[in-house]
Amino acid sequence: MAEPEMPKVLVVDDEPNIVLSLEFLLRQEGYRVEVARDGDEALRRARAEPPDLVLLDVMLPDCSGFDVCRHLRDLQPAPRVILLTARGRSVERLRGLELGADRYVTKPFSTRDLMAVIRETLQSDRLEQDGLEQDGLEQDGLEQDSPKSDPS
Repeated sequence: MAEPEMPKVLVVDDEPNIVLSLEFLLRQEGYRVEVARDGDEALRRARAEPPDLVLLDVMLPDCSGFDVCRHLRDLQPAPRVILLTARGRSVERLRGLELGADRYVTKPFSTRDLMAVIRETLQSDRLEQDGLEQDGLEQDGLEQDSPKSDPS
C-alpha cells in the first residue's frame, strides 16, 4: 500500500531569509513546499493547486496578507492559514482570526515552535476531515476540545 502524500505548504513572504529558512525546514520534515513572494502569486498558486496549509506574511509588497487570507477562505477546499507578522498587537491578531486565519504567529519566532504549530494545525485538519474529533480527545499530550453541540 502506498504511503500517504505529505501535506503541501505554500510559503508566502517577501523576505528571502525567512523564505529560505522555512522552505529548508519544511522540506526537511517531508512537506511538499511552494513559495510565493507576493499576494497575487500566492492566490494564483493556491487556485491552480490548492495547498493544505499557507504560511502567510501579513505585510506583503503588493497587498495585505489579510486580503489574501480572505480570498484563500473562498477556495474549496479552503487551506489552513497561519499568519506570520511582526505586528503583534491584539487588534491585528483579532482581525486575522476574524478573516479566517487558523493561527497567528508573531515574528521573530522560534522555528521549532513554528514547526510545532504547523504540525498541530495540520493534525487538527486531518482529524476534522476524518471525523475523528471528539470531546476531550487527547493528541500528542495536548487536549483538543471540539465545540459542544446543542442537544436540542
